[in-house]
This record gives sequence, structure tokens and C-alpha cells, in this order.
Amino acid sequence: MTDNKYYITTAIAYTSGKPHIGNSYEIVLADCIARFKRKQGYDVFFQTGTDEHGQKIELKAEEAGVTPKAFVDGVAGEIKDICKCLNISYDHFIRTTDDYHEKQVQKMFKKFYEQGDIYKGSYEGLYCTPCESFWTQAQLVDGKCPDCGREVKAAKEEAYFFKMSKYADRLIEHINTHPEFIQPVSRKNEMMNNFLLPGLQDLCVSRTSFKWGIPVDFDDKHVVYVWLDALSNYITGIGYDADGNSSEQYKKYWPADLHLIGKDIVRFHTIYWPIFLMALGEPLPKQVFGHPWLLAGDGKMSKSRGNVIYADDLAAFFGVDAVRYFMVHEMPYENDGSITWDLMTERVNADLANILGNLVNRTISMSNKYFAGIVEDKGAAEEVDADLKKVATDAYAKVCAKMEDLRAADAITEIFTLFKRCNKYIDETEPWVLAKDEAKKDRLATVLYNLTESITIGASLLWPFLPETAEKIVAQLNTVIRDYEKLGEFGLYENGTKVTEKPEILFARLDINDVYAEAARIAAIQKAEAGVTEEEEKEESAIEVKLKDEITYDDFAKMQFVVGEIVKCEEVPKSKKLLCSQVKIGNMTRQIVSGIKQYYKPEEMVGKKVMVLLNLKPATLAGVVSEGMLLCAEDENGNLALVSPEKEMPSGAEIC
Repeated sequence: MTDNKYYITTAIAYTSGKPHIGNSYEIVLADCIARFKRKQGYDVFFQTGTDEHGQKIELKAEEAGVTPKAFVDGVAGEIKDICKCLNISYDHFIRTTDDYHEKQVQKMFKKFYEQGDIYKGSYEGLYCTPCESFWTQAQLVDGKCPDCGREVKAAKEEAYFFKMSKYADRLIEHINTHPEFIQPVSRKNEMMNNFLLPGLQDLCVSRTSFKWGIPVDFDDKHVVYVWLDALSNYITGIGYDADGNSSEQYKKYWPADLHLIGKDIVRFHTIYWPIFLMALGEPLPKQVFGHPWLLAGDGKMSKSRGNVIYADDLAAFFGVDAVRYFMVHEMPYENDGSITWDLMTERVNADLANILGNLVNRTISMSNKYFAGIVEDKGAAEEVDADLKKVATDAYAKVCAKMEDLRAADAITEIFTLFKRCNKYIDETEPWVLAKDEAKKDRLATVLYNLTESITIGASLLWPFLPETAEKIVAQLNTVIRDYEKLGEFGLYENGTKVTEKPEILFARLDINDVYAEAARIAAIQKAEAGVTEEEEKEESAIEVKLKDEITYDDFAKMQFVVGEIVKCEEVPKSKKLLCSQVKIGNMTRQIVSGIKQYYKPEEMVGKKVMVLLNLKPATLAGVVSEGMLLCAEDENGNLALVSPEKEMPSGAEIC
């Protein structure tokens, strides 16, 4: 039924090279949403694909000594391989070099021209080749492209322009009357205040300075500029026809329910794309969600530094579902997330191996040990059962509410709240103690049934996010992923079902040294591929020093730096980061709280000579007063080291 349809798209990936982990986040998030909607009973159509035209690709192909088509064929193949590696369940993969797409873009361009939306002129401005965008001098940031920070070059050429201002008022009205259209709200405010309300400039929609693009069929000097070409994929991919003969599939699925895109291209999807659709007389998408970025460490990735993280490398080492879990779980709703090999290891060990894997393994092992694998509800209920059942039966509604708001990280957290509650239930009921008393056998059976039923509900909810893991769990429990309309009921696991005899380890705990070795191996390969010399490697790895505002000597003279000796140190209660040190400074002792617990144990601190900022205004941290600051050095990865005098100096010695 059309009213039960759900059409979701990702931005199509630009084929200038293999996408790194940050580019792959979007497709995983979209897949989780699509799978969740399918389980809810929606008729889902999930489209992704590749953006394959433009000057940047023409130049890349020339550098590689191949035709642009051969170049994009290779990269499109890599992108499809990554989708396969990440278990992406798309329904259609569109390429902007597909014949049907190119023909429709030509038709649209001509239609716009004939109805007066497009006119010929010339463009003179500052051009960023990687972003394929023109900018004015006022739009530059520090003289560089405001989107990517790269150099821009002066350019002038004949071009066709789209009259954006013709539709601007109509778009402003639509945004104001459809508050759900642009999400998060911060992206909406940015579009309104920075672009729409100040007044839209006409948009360049053709180019003559390169040839790798869709030709304008009535003016062969021109090719269609990237954004009109790329954005149109959302309708051409489902059968739109500019002559009015659109397919039944198009009539069924358009307008899109969700365009899932990165925050850097919100402007194109919420201003240019809606205006193109208005000019075509087509309805606008229901929602555009500009997600934040997943950054690798400090976000600066390059093969010469050996720190580019690719999804397939991570999946080969950690497993596909571990990568999917990290991508979804670690991304805030509006702010950027970060991924490193260390963080991946921490999540695998703490969440997947400990909370989830250990729970499933323990439950199945106890069923086998005490009841030969047979799971039965003997009706021996106790008060403690009620809370577990409530958490289990409430989980679907909570996950549903989070997914409705596209808060996937919160949704997966709700699922793990159920798994954590199961682990707590084991501690509360102590099955190993019940097993010692024959009179408690029915109670023991009921406890294991409750755990098995709760895990089944949790695995069913987990399926859109970690499909392989969820399937493994229910297979070991000898059941299936449950229909979502039944997740509010407790007790549907069939009595007398026999679980597997030997539970599979879902996620093995990782040794951090093995992880570092793998990261180093991949870094070495990347540097070799980039042809980095030893001297270049040193230069590339140098920390970028960002200068703060200049100060005068008088400013510096206000700060009192001294040598201190740590005589006592202990952890700050209820804090994961803080240590509290008693620091002897000459004839006085100061208490200083520092966020260095990750790098130093309390016993390591005692006896150290350190540099202290003595006259810092006291502050209360985690309920403990701090009367100064210990000076530390910090590298680009956030690692800290205390700063100490090079030679032996007495405590209280002034640093000048």
C-alpha cells in the first residue's frame, strides 16, 4: 500500500576515490533505518549509488592514464564492495553514468530552459575544484574554500544559470510550515539565516571548462553541472520521466520519506534540490536529515600519514557487526563522532564481548548444564522477575521512539539497557545457588526461561543494527527473529525448546597489542602506497601548532609557575578522569586536581617533580577543591605527559 511505503536515500558517493570510514557511516545508518522500517511492516525502498561526473574525476582519470568512464567504473566497484562488506541491504544502486539517468537529466535541463528557469550568462569567481563550487571573495575563510579549506583559483567561463530567487519565497514558506523538513533544527536555522533570508544568488548549472559530464543536448559546448545532475538521482532512480510518463514505482514511492546526507551538503539538498523539484512541479521530500561526521582520531586522514581508516580493513579485523555497532553507537545526534583503533577495541571488549556475548554464552551454558539445554517456564515467579519483564516488553516502544526521531545511537543504547538488565537479573537470582537446591529446580528453570525470552526480544530489536549477530543469537536459542508487533508480549518463547549444545563465542575479547600491530601493518601499507620517504614521514607526522592570540610580557608575568613535588596522590571518588594530588611547593602544600587518571596511577605520581601554575583561581572539580594546575604536554591523539624540570630542582623553585 502506498500509504505504508518508506523511501529512504543516502547521498550518492563521489567516485574520486575509495571512501574512508567517515563516508561509510551514512550507508550503515541508512541500512539500520531501512531494516528497522521493514521489520515494522513498511514497504521500504532503499536507494544509494555513485556520483560520477565532474572536473575532479576528469583530472583524476587523466592522472591515472585511463578514461573517466574506466576510472569511475573502478571506484564504483570499490564502493559496491564496501556496501557488500558492511551487509548493506539497498534495493537499488544508481550510477549517474546510467543511460536512463543521463537522458532524464537532459530532459529536465531543457524543460527548465524552455519554461524560463534557466538562462545563459558567464561566471567569474573563485573556484574550488575538489568541491566543484564557485565562491565570492567574501565567502572564503582565510582566503580558502569555506567547505573544504583548500585553495581556490580565479575562473571565468560561459555558463547557464538557474533563477533561484524565483522560488525562494515559496521555499521559505515550505520550511516554516513544515518544521520536520530539515533536521536537526540547527541545520534548518543555518540554511534560513545564512542563505535563504539574505537572498539567493542564481546558481551555475552548466560548465564549459571540462567535458566529463552530461551534455546539454541543445548546446554541446556545455555539460550539466554536478549538483543538478547528482541531486536528480533521487527521482530518476525510481522511474521519473520529465515528459510526464513516470513509472508506477515513482508514483508509489515519491516523495522520499528521508534523504539521509552529511551536514556538509545540507545546503544543496534543502535549497537547490527543493527548488529544482518546485520547477518540475513535483512534491518535495518529507525530510532531509544532515547527520554529523564520523572522524578518524583528529579527523586529518592521509595515506602519507598512514592513518586512513577504511571500513573493510576494520571489518576484516574486528568483524562486520562490530564495525556497524561502533558507527551507530558512537555518533551523537548533532555533534561529530570519533573513531580510532583504541576506541573500537574498548567497545568490542566492554559492550559486545562482555555485556552481550557473555550474557548469551552464560545463559545457554547454564541451560545445558542444569537442564540438558531444555528451556521451560515452570511458573515459579518471584517479585524480581517483574522488573526484567517490564524492561523487556517496554524496550520496543522506547527503541521505536528513538528511531522515529532518527536517534539511532540512543536506540541501540536502549537495546543494550535490556541486555544489561539481563546481566543484573543473573546477579540477583544467582542460578548457580538455585542449582544446589533440588527444591528450587522449578525456580531455576523459570529464571533461565526469563533470560532466554528477554534475549530473544533483545536480539530481535538488535537485528536492524547487527543482523549477523542477531541471527546467530536466535539460531543458538533455536528460535527466530520475532515480529515487531509481538515484542510487547513476554512469554512467546516456546516451552520445551532445546538450545544449542555448544554456544558460539559472538565476540572474542581483543588484546590491545594485537590491535596496535594490525594498525601499524595497515599504516605501513598506506605509506608504501603513497611512496613516503623517511624524511617526508617525519614532516607529515609533525604536530600542527595553532597559534593563540599574542600576549605581552606583562600578561605572562601575572602567571606564577613553580616546581612542585607530589607527596600524596589518590583517585577522586565517582570520577573516571581525575586524580587528586598533594603538591609540596617550598614551605606550603597545595591540593591540585588533574584529569590525568587515564595516563598515571596514583602510586606513579608520588615523588615526581612537576611544573605547577600556582596562582590559578581555586575551582571545585567533582566536589574536590583544586588550588592550582599541573602542566602537561599533549600530543595530537590527546595523550598527556606531565612536564618536569630537566635537572634536579627544589620544590618551590620559580619557573621563568
